Amino acid sequence: MSAEIVDVAGGILTVRITGRLTQPELSAAQKKATEILQRQGKMRILVLAEGFQGWEQGDDWSDLSFQVENDARIEKMAVVGEREWEDLASIFIGKWLRELPIEYFQPADVTKARAWLAASP
Repeated sequence: MSAEIVDVAGGILTVRITGRLTQPELSAAQKKATEILQRQGKMRILVLAEGFQGWEQGDDWSDLSFQVENDARIEKMAVVGEREWEDLASIFIGKWLRELPIEYFQPADVTKARAWLAASP
């Protein structure tokens, strides 16, 4: 699986994305995240893109229901991935269109990403 929730602790929901992401895999992870956010209330999200190879072409990526339903429950989001994916990932997650703070970090800076998430908004 290339999208999975790997941890929920300390108010941070951690998602790992590996390989080539497909829309059904993302949808399944978003469904689980929605269930957690509904139970937990406001949380912060850490996305770890490890060995990420992009998005599956031909899939329908237009569904924004996760953002519409959950952005009020998400305080901040940090994405950790290779520099080559920063611009495309920022566009994909709607960094400039969403009201919550979103930052992108390089893999060597995962500790900084966690510290940024833990800091006050």
